[in-house]
Amino acid sequence: MAAATRGGAARVNFLAHALLAGRTPALVVGGVAGDWIKGTLPAGLPEDLARGVALHRAIDAFAETHPAFCASRARMSPGRRRYAGVLVDIFYDHLLARDWARYHDETLAGYCAAVYCQIAERRDDLPPSAHHALELMAREDWLQSYARVEGIADVLVRMSRRARQPNPLAGAEVDFVAAAEGFENDFRAWLPDARRFVDGWLAAR
Repeated sequence: MAAATRGGAARVNFLAHALLAGRTPALVVGGVAGDWIKGTLPAGLPEDLARGVALHRAIDAFAETHPAFCASRARMSPGRRRYAGVLVDIFYDHLLARDWARYHDETLAGYCAAVYCQIAERRDDLPPSAHHALELMAREDWLQSYARVEGIADVLVRMSRRARQPNPLAGAEVDFVAAAEGFENDFRAWLPDARRFVDGWLAAR
């Protein structure tokens, strides 16, 4: 996760990537693990996982220019604007987890457990550099923890500590609380468009 704090395009909205990948396990695994896959694809991956990572990257690029996502970035306090993309990702995962029943017919607990199992089944097909973080994700249940503001606060503290430079990530949940309704409206505008984007991307490939 720390790699996503250095201002690049890497995203950390793991739950949203899993949801948008649909019900194909390889797309889900590639979508969640995408932040740890670097370089030109297939990057040593099996073809089905490489497709999932490609989808992950396409969703990231789509989000960067979407009006609702841009509106969310603008809601961040000036001192955190440099990290706005990463923070909005986390806030969107919080909103998705918090209101999960609105978006999926399976319980959040059941869904997250299935995602962790799918990742574990493809562990040996993923780069060794991703193994520790993905195992930690399952052990600490990162995906389900996003449902509470306290959960995203904990994520932000851990990200802040792992980053290479001093940063304002810890405590950034206050920006969400200060404009919660605005972030929620942005997310509800963004997600249906993201789903349509994914449908088109998959149909074209």
